[in-house]
Amino acid sequence: MPTTNEQPLTAEPDELWMEEALRAAQRALEAGEVPVGAIVVCGGRIVGRGWNRNIDDSDPTAHAEIVALREAGAAIGNHRLAECELFATIEPCPMCAGALVHARISRLVYGADDPKAGAVQSVMQVLNHPQLNHRMEVRSGVLAGRCVELLQTFFKSRR
Repeated sequence: MPTTNEQPLTAEPDELWMEEALRAAQRALEAGEVPVGAIVVCGGRIVGRGWNRNIDDSDPTAHAEIVALREAGAAIGNHRLAECELFATIEPCPMCAGALVHARISRLVYGADDPKAGAVQSVMQVLNHPQLNHRMEVRSGVLAGRCVELLQTFFKSRR
């Protein structure tokens, strides 16, 4: 039996989807945008993909999550994405967290915490706020080191 140096595929599904979000973040980096990426997964397939496009689109709302939600809504033909999950490389800001609530996303998975603007746990709690009528499952820290590294690389190059 031949031997090989290949490692068996042992990554969990969340990590595999986060790899896709990181690829989207790389596209933002290549465009000179803050490298944040997001994907929307529904029924085991990607229905929305986004990366920061604020500068390219001259649009302050063109965050990765918003772009991915818009694409997913168009693909599904509904503004409600109740059967979908969103994977983002960083903790969503208040605007994006609010959009996730309005879209009725069932689950959020993100990589790095955002101690300056995070609206899941770091600065404020928009998701699963006790006075809002929508709850979603949240998992944080997925491939966090790689997500942070991409952001740090970008900001170091700007200094």
